[in-house]
Amino acid sequence: MLTIRDAGVDDAAACAAIYAPYVRDTVISFEEHPPSAAEMADRMAAAHAWLVGEDGGRIVGYAYAGRFNDRHAYRYACTVSVYLETGRRRTGAGRALYEALFPRLRARGFLRAAAGITLPNAASVGLHATLGFAPIGTFPRVGWKFDDWHDVAWMQRDL
Repeated sequence: MLTIRDAGVDDAAACAAIYAPYVRDTVISFEEHPPSAAEMADRMAAAHAWLVGEDGGRIVGYAYAGRFNDRHAYRYACTVSVYLETGRRRTGAGRALYEALFPRLRARGFLRAAAGITLPNAASVGLHATLGFAPIGTFPRVGWKFDDWHDVAWMQRDL
C-alpha cells in the first residue's frame, strides 16, 4: 500500500536513485549526469513542495513542484513532475502522488500547474490528461540527447 508524505532531506538519496535511470537511460530527463544525493537535497530544499510515496517503508516514487519562471508575474504558476521507480508505471502511484501534491500547492497560493513531457511518452501524456491537464503547446526539436532531437509538449491545469 502506498503511503504519501512530505519529503525530508533524509529522502534525497532514495529520490536520486529513482531519478538516475531516467537520466542515464531515457530522454524523459534531458540531464546527462544523475544528480548526487547532495544535489537532490538542494533541489528538494528549493522546491515549492516535494512528496514521496512509500511502499513497505521504502520510497518508490516522488512528485514535486518547482518554479515556473523567475519573473514576479509568474508567481501563481509552478511546474510539476512525478517520478516512479522502474516497474511502477501505470500502477496508480503517479496519480496518487499528484493528487496529494495539488491541494498543497493550492494552499500555498498556486493557481496553475504546468508539466513538460518529452515526446513520445503516451503514459505521461495519459496520466496528465486524466488529471485534468490540457495541451498548451509543443516545442519541436528543442532537446538534444542520445544523438537526436526531441520534442517537448507542455500541458497545464488549474489548481
